[in-house]
Amino acid sequence: MKKLVYILIAIGLMSCKNEASKKETESMDTPKETVFKPFPEATLFSGSLLRYNPVESKYIKPRPVDVWLPENYSESKTYAVLYMHDGQMLFDPTNSWNGQEWKVDEWASKLMESNKTKDFIVVAIHNLNGQRWQDLFPEKSFSNLSEVDQELINKQSNAIKEGSDLNGDNYLKFLVEELKPLVDAQFSVYTNKENTFVMGSSMGGLMSMYAICEYPDVFSGAACLSTHWPGANPIDNNPLPEAIFKYLEAHAPNPETHKIYFDYGTKTLDAHYPQYAPKIDTIMHAKGYNDSNYKNLKFEGTNHSEDSWSQRLDVPLTFLLHSNS
Repeated sequence: MKKLVYILIAIGLMSCKNEASKKETESMDTPKETVFKPFPEATLFSGSLLRYNPVESKYIKPRPVDVWLPENYSESKTYAVLYMHDGQMLFDPTNSWNGQEWKVDEWASKLMESNKTKDFIVVAIHNLNGQRWQDLFPEKSFSNLSEVDQELINKQSNAIKEGSDLNGDNYLKFLVEELKPLVDAQFSVYTNKENTFVMGSSMGGLMSMYAICEYPDVFSGAACLSTHWPGANPIDNNPLPEAIFKYLEAHAPNPETHKIYFDYGTKTLDAHYPQYAPKIDTIMHAKGYNDSNYKNLKFEGTNHSEDSWSQRLDVPLTFLLHSNS
């Protein structure tokens, strides 16, 4: 009787094992559901653009997300990933609000072809009109303000932020907890921090700084172009820059395993930024950063625009994604 029981148990175990093996085989044979669809409306210099619209989230309002793949993208290769904010401004001026673009596809293609950067794809998160400031402001830095200063900032006559709630922490949760796993599953990419980067300009520069500070185990490099240190509208006796500096001073990631790039111009809105450069240098050098892992570059005569950022995009791309081969 006991022998019969053992035989029945063995048969049951073999059946379970075979079923599991069958499911594993089926899973391997079943192609991944593609949620990013070709977006032929985009006019590109090189490569291809895919779009998922809208991407639903439990953290932020739904929005489009684009993925740019380089020419001859292949599942047989593995690519680094660059996450970028303001996704509708990056590739095609006919789809941007001001007829300008970063020319990401141009620069990425040229730098990869010349072996100046490792192979990478770009994930472009669109902003939403009226929600951009709330999504991209480094939320935890606001707590460094006194109640009086918080009231001062909230009373600014700024339609973008008047009466609105900060949402930077949720924006990052969307990026890290929802979007990154989706990208990792859909594309042939490295998933480690050494091959995961983040980039943006203006408020997107602040958010890129915030991203690498909040998630140092996810991102190894951040590029922050024309970083908007005033935080909101530039005003006299503005308390926001100091609040942001305190946050950076407390949370800058380990310089041994991270790279951070800042830059600034000298015209239009960028004219407000040079005054903060010495403070940023002091903070970053005190945290152990040096020329090998930190830049804070001045671009004399450049203004606050996609045209300006597109003219120097090769600098941060090469800095972050430098090819060792």
